[in-house]
Amino acid sequence: MYSNRLKKPLLSGRPSWRNIQVMFKNILLIGKPPTALGEPAVGSAQALHDVSQALSRLGYSVVMSDIAALQPRQVDLAVVIGGDGTMLGAARQLATLDVPVIGINQGRLGFITDIALDNFAQTLAPMLRGEFVTEQRHLLEGKVLRDSQLIFSAIAMNDIVVNRASTAGMVELSIEVDGNFVANQRADGLIVSTPTGSTAYALSAGGSLLHPSLMGWILVPIAPHNLSNRPIVLSDTCVIDIEILSDREASVNFDMQSLADLMQGDRIVVRRAKHSAQFLHPVGWNYFDSLRHKLHWNES
Repeated sequence: MYSNRLKKPLLSGRPSWRNIQVMFKNILLIGKPPTALGEPAVGSAQALHDVSQALSRLGYSVVMSDIAALQPRQVDLAVVIGGDGTMLGAARQLATLDVPVIGINQGRLGFITDIALDNFAQTLAPMLRGEFVTEQRHLLEGKVLRDSQLIFSAIAMNDIVVNRASTAGMVELSIEVDGNFVANQRADGLIVSTPTGSTAYALSAGGSLLHPSLMGWILVPIAPHNLSNRPIVLSDTCVIDIEILSDREASVNFDMQSLADLMQGDRIVVRRAKHSAQFLHPVGWNYFDSLRHKLHWNES
């Protein structure tokens, strides 16, 4: 079993280097989900096979199972092969099981899947011996209330986004933080983003990059009617309450992977989730190297 399991979460995104004896035994292997036709994603089956064979040769027991069917402590580590979308879906579920995750990038950007597929074996071997950087990233929890009754809830690693419907006009929202009124806002929507999600939709909507060690969220309006409505950084201990004021069609999504339709009067309550995701990175990994590489900084 994994003998280096953390008893208490580190500060969000605060990396620490481990070089101690660990005993991974059972490793869960996760690939890209099948396409709409039920076929494996292009290249996914081959990548899963290659990584599975490499882990088996190193003496590890490879588990390929639906995460929902896992029991606590059944696996010691998860290796996710895919892009950030695949990682987001897996990491949310694995956080509740306290299973650390390593990401092998088979997507495009790969902000949180940082091991290149073409040399994964060389990178994985020392990590499985205990040479890795570990960090915790907090998740968001969102609840949709209608007439004070809970109708939907989910967690998110990147963001919780309130959106207008594609054919509707702007939505009008009322925003409170810790019970304090902030503003009524007319916009195409609103993003509540974690530091992890600050490189995703929030960035394209004009939000700032947040270093993952910051214990905070960023609230980013999407195309606001009033241009003085700007992004704001909040503590991740706060509770954000968003009410739908207009009768326009709207929805709320969680990491763009779970969605609920909204009605006038619905409230979305957002707070820090109970669980956090634990990522393992190769020794030498750091956030700024990742930003430079993924965002093509310093390129002429």
